[in-house]
Amino acid sequence: MKKVAATFDFEKSLWKQNLNFIVGLDEVGRGAWAGPMVAAAVIFPQNCELEFQIFDSKMLSPKNRESLSEQIISQSFTYGIGQVEAFEIEKMGLAKANQVVFYRALEKLSQKPDHFLVDAFKLKFIQNEKQTAIIHGDKFSASIAAASVIAKNYRDKLMINLSSDYPNYNLNLHKGYGTRLHQEAILKYGLSVIHRKNYHLNFLDV
Repeated sequence: MKKVAATFDFEKSLWKQNLNFIVGLDEVGRGAWAGPMVAAAVIFPQNCELEFQIFDSKMLSPKNRESLSEQIISQSFTYGIGQVEAFEIEKMGLAKANQVVFYRALEKLSQKPDHFLVDAFKLKFIQNEKQTAIIHGDKFSASIAAASVIAKNYRDKLMINLSSDYPNYNLNLHKGYGTRLHQEAILKYGLSVIHRKNYHLNFLDV
């Protein structure tokens, strides 16, 4: 299947309304069994024209994703990365953690956004008229796709580093998701402090 690049069509319609600072938001790690949830927020300069294409992070190899992440960061007006740890997800629940991780990413921006483009669902702490939820937004909006690339690249590197601290779980291979390899490691070694213990592990008698 041919890859189709995301566009600035959503952003352009907002720029025409004199909304200069449009932020794209996406998260990664929501369904993982171990490690943090990570979100990124990206604002591109108004009416920018990039010399490269941006794709949904899931469509890219790790090498291409890392290269594209560097290009996005270099061309962005500002960007931010937020993180919610496994113990926080256990404490506050997945739905609230999903909101908090976006809030933390937005806090890292050097510019307050005029409008928010979010993948799939709206943010409870942002006024409705100031945000647009786009189904499969990481495929269509360049700003959301850019956020997906930065978030995925950042979290994958983090999980590879955590693999050195928790070598029994092969985190570098599955990035904390519930693969058969990960299940077998949990059955053999039990749960670590970076595992999310209060949901997902229904294959264990815990």
